[in-house]
Amino acid sequence: MQKNPVQCQFVAALDSIVGKWKPIILYHLLQGEPLRFNELRRLLPDITQRMLTLHLRELEEEEIVKRVIYPQIPPKVEYSITEYGKSLSPILESLHQWGKVHVERNQLKKAKNEQTKTD
Repeated sequence: MQKNPVQCQFVAALDSIVGKWKPIILYHLLQGEPLRFNELRRLLPDITQRMLTLHLRELEEEEIVKRVIYPQIPPKVEYSITEYGKSLSPILESLHQWGKVHVERNQLKKAKNEQTKTD
């Protein structure tokens, strides 16, 4: 059986950025300033340390995120978006805008359904 090349391209792209936390991690790193691990933890209070570490490693492996270790005591590690990672900016912005519209649409739909029940 032959693989569908279009499907393979979608799968490859989604494998790199899909997950509950990856888009949010990328959003914060796309703001421009390098962030330390604990700064990211503060920005994502519901993520576990293990999950943040895992996602950062995967993004680093894909060369979307860069990890810099400063040789000092205690060690200082910063994460930043790579030039390659910056190419995701329009995609993530579009996804963010669609998500905003989707949430608003669902809220209107829910309100309409509730009003229909009370009429």
